[in-house]
Amino acid sequence: MSNTVTDSLYYSDYQKAQQQRAASSSLDKDAFLKILITQLQYQDPLNPMEDKEFIAQMAQFSSLEQVTNLNSTMQKFIEQQTEYQLISNSELLGKQVEWNEQVTDEEGNTTIKVMTGIVTAVKFNNGTAELIVDGEYTIAPKNVLKVTQPEESAE
Repeated sequence: MSNTVTDSLYYSDYQKAQQQRAASSSLDKDAFLKILITQLQYQDPLNPMEDKEFIAQMAQFSSLEQVTNLNSTMQKFIEQQTEYQLISNSELLGKQVEWNEQVTDEEGNTTIKVMTGIVTAVKFNNGTAELIVDGEYTIAPKNVLKVTQPEESAE
């Protein structure tokens, strides 16, 4: 039995399909204008729609359209920022980092200890990048105090 990966299995293709499905179910500008024309055609000739109402409806729809466009643009920006975080933090792989660790001893005293280690992985947790150091410690990139090349071991 062979397993194959096709283009349709990519997550980005799934997202595009979901966005197209959402877009087709929403009311666009053309649909709004069709509704408005129909409303004008079937209005009572003795009591026609006032121009103020017409202008108000157009303004409301225009505002709604702009907010929807802004939301779409912000969503794309957020996705790009997440990708950027992954790319920029992946540059720390194999580097030696230094950070402060809060340590509590047996007596309950809390001290700050400077820790060092080699970044072995970068992962995302709830949309935030985390560095895995020496396969043991998980730290936030903002807590890194210093980044250096790892020391060469004498062989």
